[in-house]
Amino acid sequence: MNILQSLAEMGDMTEQVIATDFLLASKSAVRNYAITLSETTTPEVRDVLRRHLDTSIDTHEEILRFMMKKGYYHVNDPQEQMKVDMKTADTAPTLQQ
Repeated sequence: MNILQSLAEMGDMTEQVIATDFLLASKSAVRNYAITLSETTTPEVRDVLRRHLDTSIDTHEEILRFMMKKGYYHVNDPQEQMKVDMKTADTAPTLQQ
């Protein structure tokens, strides 16, 4: 079975994997825009970067809310998050079979 077939059979887990990847990418974008913004001296470029940073923060929040609503991410319950992470970790090796 190839990886695409494995993912297709995962159902909600596929959605969780995609959402998690998107959350991590959006967090990286926030960090990168913030760093770049702090190193920019041109006011026009700073304005553009600030708008992109704001959009990235909004996107991160939207993904986070989605994941919390779906039960994929438990910000205020580390024990529950550990259960979700362990389930994900147990599932990951089966994707290669």
